[in-house]
Amino acid sequence: MLEQRGRSFYLLAGFFALFILFLYGPTITIAILSFQGPKGGLTFPMNGVSLHWFHNLFEQQAVGDIWGSFRRSLALGLMVMVTTVIVSVMGGLAFRKRFKGSGVLFYLVITSLIIPSILISLGVGLIFNQLDLDVHWTTSGFGAQLTWTLPFGLLIMFAVFNRFDKTYEEAARDLGATSWQTIRHVVLPIIAPSLIGVALFGFTLSYDEFARTLLTAGSYNTLPLEIFGMTTNVTSPVLYALGTLTTVFSLVVIALFILSAWLLNRKHASTGNDSGNGLV
Repeated sequence: MLEQRGRSFYLLAGFFALFILFLYGPTITIAILSFQGPKGGLTFPMNGVSLHWFHNLFEQQAVGDIWGSFRRSLALGLMVMVTTVIVSVMGGLAFRKRFKGSGVLFYLVITSLIIPSILISLGVGLIFNQLDLDVHWTTSGFGAQLTWTLPFGLLIMFAVFNRFDKTYEEAARDLGATSWQTIRHVVLPIIAPSLIGVALFGFTLSYDEFARTLLTAGSYNTLPLEIFGMTTNVTSPVLYALGTLTTVFSLVVIALFILSAWLLNRKHASTGNDSGNGLV
């Protein structure tokens, strides 16, 4: 027998549907308008349907440096991702044991999340200027974005190690493994899916970060800064086409990370079953 659902269920379902529409409505609208015809504008109603503006996007642009800014954002995202994973794992391992000043250090790290991003950008830019260092996306921009990604990575690692079964490490040490061998061959393979999550956070938060890069990127824009600049001088749906492509790229990246995590979980489960069969 099917369970009878009351009025509250449908009210909550309707509210959830409106919430989803609120989240993804603007993105869907931009995606639809990006398929305007050659004489299409920036608003509805649409004037034809074509891929004209996508073709135009790959032609030589009169203004902006779209693909150069994309390469910079991609490179910066990868740099931030790798650094976030490494530092988060090291921080997670360090905080497994209480040490003097650990509480103060934890709150100092988390505090950067509640400080307005534009102030972080301004502060990092001022520090580089005072030290007579070049303000550049690979240095000051990189540092500013780490103040955004590292706290998230550390929080994930804290949750992972709070649930970590230490008996695996004890078994490895009983078998004569060194501390480094235990981390390399036992701890890291077990937490690998979580590391993929940290990497995903690091890359996606960096790839589309605007405020913390605004005053720290120097003379070369990242993709979010380039798109913001285009909004002031581009009056065609080519801007929507760019937004659609960057959204698709983000979704592909997320799908690849999720697939990698699934494959690692499957491999880990298969290895566990093989080990169990070998013990029988």
